[in-house]
Amino acid sequence: MRKLLYLLFGIISLQACGQVNQPIEKQLSKNAGKTIETRFQPPIGFERVSTSPHSYQTYLRHLPLKPPGSLVKYFDGSTKSNVNIYDAVIDLKIGKKDLHQCADAIMRLRAEYLWKEKKYSQIHFNFTNGFQVDYTEWMKGKRIRVRGNKTYWVQSAKPSNTYPDFWKYMELVFAYAGTYSLSKELQSVPIEQIQIGDVFIQGGFPGHAITVVDLATNSSNEKVFLLAQSYMPAQEIQVLQNPMNTKLSPWYSSSNFSQLETPEWLFSISNLKRFVE
Repeated sequence: MRKLLYLLFGIISLQACGQVNQPIEKQLSKNAGKTIETRFQPPIGFERVSTSPHSYQTYLRHLPLKPPGSLVKYFDGSTKSNVNIYDAVIDLKIGKKDLHQCADAIMRLRAEYLWKEKKYSQIHFNFTNGFQVDYTEWMKGKRIRVRGNKTYWVQSAKPSNTYPDFWKYMELVFAYAGTYSLSKELQSVPIEQIQIGDVFIQGGFPGHAITVVDLATNSSNEKVFLLAQSYMPAQEIQVLQNPMNTKLSPWYSSSNFSQLETPEWLFSISNLKRFVE
C-alpha cells in the first residue's frame, strides 16, 4: 500500500499503509447483527475466547457495523467496489482527509479505546523519524514544531481533551507515522499465541497492516480469527474475506500456514505483532 507522507524534514516519501484450506465447517449466519460479535458466528465447533469487559479485545469485538451489503466509503465520499474483498464495513467516521489508511486505522482503534477508557498516558505513537508524540502533552495545549533536524513541543493552545481535539491529534499522527514506524513499536508474537488486537504488519515504503478483531477456538485448541483493514486512498475499516478458504470466510485459521493471503496483501506468520502494554 502506498501513501503520500510528508516527513518532518521536508522529505516526501511513500508510506503505506498463504492460507491453507482447513476442513472446518462454516456456521452460516443470516442475521443483520450490528457488531462484529453479533454479525459473525464462529465456525461449527468453535467458541469465542472470553474477554474482560473493559479490555481492548472486547472493544474490537463490539465495533459497530454498517448494514449488510454496505460499501466502503473513501475519504472523499466515493465508494470502494467489493470484488471478494470485505464482508462488512465498520461504522466509524474517518474524516475528510486522505490520511486514514492502513496503519492509521490500527493506531486510531487503539487510541480511541484508550481515550474512551481515560487511559491517556498510554496514548503515544512515534513519527517516522522516531519522535514520540504523547497525547498527554497534546492535552496540555502543546503542539509539534520542526526546526531543521529538531522536533519538539511548544505551548500554543489551551489545554483540552475534547473528542475534536483528540481527532486533530490523531490526524497529526496519521500524517507523520505509518507502517514503518508502527512496526518498530510493536512486539513480535508467535502465531500460536495470536490474540484479539494483534497486528499483521509489514513496515516499509510501501507496507501494509491489518488487525485481528475477533478470535474463537475449539476443543483441539485450534484458533480462527477475523481480520480488519483500511487501505489507500483513506477509507473506512472493513472486515476482510478469506480468499484462500471461501467455505471458512471471513474467518481465518491459524493452523498449518506460513503465509497469510488476504484480499489485497500477502503476509507471513512472522509479521504478527502486538502492542506493548
